Formats: sequence, structure tokens, C-alpha cells
Amino acid sequence: MTAAVAGPGHPTGADRLDRSRPDATIAGSWVATSRARRDAGVRVAALAAMWLSLLLVTYWWVADRGVQDLGGWAGGLTSAGRLFGLVASDLLLVQVLLMARVPVLEAAFGQDRLARLHRWVGFTSFNLLVLHVVTITWGYANASVPSYLSTLWTLTVDYPAMLLAVAGFLVLVAVTVTSLRMARRRLRYESWHLLHLYAYLGVGLALPHQLWTGQEFLGSGLATFYWWTLWALAATAVLVFRVGLPVARTLLHDLRVTSVVPEGRGLVSVYLTGRHLDRLRVQPGQFFTWRFLGRAGWTRANPYSLSAAPDGRSLRITVKALGDGSGALAGVHPGSRVAVEGPYGRLSPRVRTRDRLLFIGSGVGVTPLRAMAESMPYAPGDAVFLQRCSLEPLFTPELDVLARDRGLAVHTLAGPRRGDGSWLPAGVHPGDDVAALRDWVPDVAERDVYLCGPDAWTTCVRRALLAAGTPVDQVHVEAFSW
Repeated sequence: MTAAVAGPGHPTGADRLDRSRPDATIAGSWVATSRARRDAGVRVAALAAMWLSLLLVTYWWVADRGVQDLGGWAGGLTSAGRLFGLVASDLLLVQVLLMARVPVLEAAFGQDRLARLHRWVGFTSFNLLVLHVVTITWGYANASVPSYLSTLWTLTVDYPAMLLAVAGFLVLVAVTVTSLRMARRRLRYESWHLLHLYAYLGVGLALPHQLWTGQEFLGSGLATFYWWTLWALAATAVLVFRVGLPVARTLLHDLRVTSVVPEGRGLVSVYLTGRHLDRLRVQPGQFFTWRFLGRAGWTRANPYSLSAAPDGRSLRITVKALGDGSGALAGVHPGSRVAVEGPYGRLSPRVRTRDRLLFIGSGVGVTPLRAMAESMPYAPGDAVFLQRCSLEPLFTPELDVLARDRGLAVHTLAGPRRGDGSWLPAGVHPGDDVAALRDWVPDVAERDVYLCGPDAWTTCVRRALLAAGTPVDQVHVEAFSW
């Protein structure tokens, strides 16, 4: 591996480390406790708001004789279709809010939790939307199978905004199908990400027909106010946090590439500088979504974590060539402008609650961990860094500096995994996963653990950590999955 060598006047990784002088202990456990309670409160409030919204729309359905209408066959299909449509509409707007990168939600939930919630809400809303289309059309056809297609055609062409709704439904079908694991494996990340953004278009086209003609949407002033407010809130969140804020940050900071340094075996480090980087509210461990302008495919964004702690003057990412976007970074020219979204991610000092730390990373997953190990305060011997790699480790010179100057205990676990159910390479320890963990870090249950790597691998590590007695709220994960 090549040591990080930057352009003229640009600090190398070792230079950064030599100048860092963090304190020996965390700055007040009450700060971490207060922050953890605030984040937990946001999570509880957000989930409670979602469930209350579902109860509210269900109440309006009941109040509008939804239950009584279930007594007849045709009327029951129509009534059930109305309920499915109400709940699907509510969850679609919740889905938009989850995708909108709202900072308070990003900070409280983190990417892994938001991704799981996003997936559950997304598939649930889509399934209910399909049921809505099937049941309400069948109900309008008086439960007649032969009349189903002609009724569907009449509803589509004669009812207000129904052509838009059909277009939105087809867009959501495409987004949902490409979100299935089997389909995602066949798509490049860049293609999947671009298709996924069409969900906004699908929701925007699918909902207006209900806002203009839906019985429960127009039945009372309160219901009308609720639906238009929720729709406006979702649209505003997208415009502000997915469009406005990234554009403003890109223009303010004017990020540009200063150098691209090969790190060996398909890895490159990209160094960047810009204006007012001391005002960029980013923590080590977080990531941005990057677009390198002036090259083919610049419209497609890729998420990369910082591999060095931000110092107010420069940024660094280290990327492995796994797709078209990451593979093209080796050819980016110094001076190229960069558009960014972020920072995102909860894998950062924000979640810290303990004095002692354990960093566990695999492959390029060590990049955010290396940035945190550089900048987070800890006493000599209070931080352990376990790096699993198939061949050669990353950042060896920089980790050596941290070991020498800061007392970071570094263990390299090289080689192919000894089995799908294990996170360890073959031959590194005679015992099982838990025994190895306890041998290397006897007080693992008393540490905050930062974990980053491929999804299946992090699942194995997390299982071993919990079996070793580490409380679940002390295990902080960022998995590489999409």
C-alpha cells in the first residue's frame, strides 16, 4: 500500500495525525447522555406520529360508514378499497419524509435504522396501493369479474387526475421491483439510485386524484386540512433537504479536487479543499453523497465516507473501485468541482457513551473508523482497532502513527473468512468468534463499538458482540448495503 501523499501545500494523513492533540477523556458523560436521550425522544415521537396518523385516517374511514359498508359484497369491496387507499397514501407520504434526508431524523435514527424503516414502509404502502386499485375497481364494477376491465378503463379516462394516478402507479411499480434484492443484485448502484429517486415522481403523480376526488379527503374541513398539510410538508421537505440544502452547500463551499492518490489494489484517496470548510458541520465517521462534475456520469451520485477527520481546511475520501462511479475516480483531474449532499450517518462521535472504544472494520469499511480513531479523544490503551482484510490492510502507516502517538491498539486480521457464519479469517484464532473477541478485547462489554463493513459480515460481528455481553445500545453499525 502507498502512503498518502497529497499535492503541494496539502497535508498528508500523517501530517494530520501529528498535529492532532485530542483530550484524553470524553468531554462530559452528561453531554453524551443528554444527546442520547434527545435522539431517543425524536425516534419515539416520529414513530408515534406515524402510528397516530394511521389511526387518524382509519378513524375518518370508520366515521364515514366504512365498517357498515362492508356488509354488502360490492359495497364492501369499495369500502375496503377506500381504507387501503387511505393507509397507502399516508404511508407513501411517510415514505417521502423518510427519503427526504431531514436532518433531525438522520441524526436520531441513523442510516441503518432509516433504511430498514424505509424498506418496511415502502413495501407495505405499495402492497396496500395494489389492493386499493384491485378492490375499489372491483367494487365499482359491482363485483362483476367480466366488467372489471371496462370499469378500470372508465375510471382511468373519465375521473379527474386518474391518468396521472396510473402513470404514478406504474412508476412506483418500477421502483418497487428494482428494490427487490434479486433485482438489486443485477443493477449497478448508480442505476438503482437513479431509479429509486423516481419514487418522488410516482408519489407526486399518484396522490392528486385522491386529494381532488377522494371521499375521505373532502368529507370534512379537518380531513382536507390534514391531507393537504401532510402533502405540502412532504413536498417541502424534499425541496429543502434534497434540493435546496445540497445546492446551497455546494455553492458555499465550492469543493474542488486537489489530488488523487493511488492506494493500491483498486483503491484511491481523493483529497479536496474548498471555502469555509470550518463551517461544514460534519463529524468523522459520516459520509457525503458525491458528484464529481465535468466527467461522464456526473449526474449519478455515490456515497463515500470521510477517511480522514475533517480539519476545517480539507477533506479526504478513500474509495475502492466496485462500480462505474467509484472506478472512474482514479481519472478525476485536480481542480474538478464537486457537488455534495450531506453530511449523513449516525456512525460518529455523536453516539458515544463510554470512555473506552472498539473499532471493527472490514475492507474499505475501515475508512470512517480510521477518521474517528484519529480525532476522537481517548487515553492510551482505551481504543482498539480490529481490521479484517482479505489481502493487505488499509492505512498501515497512519494507523502506526496512531498506535505510536495515541496508544491505539491495532490488530490486523488478514485472509479469507473461515466460513459464512464467521467474521474471522482462517487461522487467526483457535477459538470461536466470541472467544477470539474476548481474548483480544476482554472488556468488550464496557466499550462503545463502532462497526462498519459488508452487511453479512457485520451481522456476524454483531452477533458475536452481543454474545460477548456488549449491550445492544453500545453497538453502532454502518453496513455496506443498498
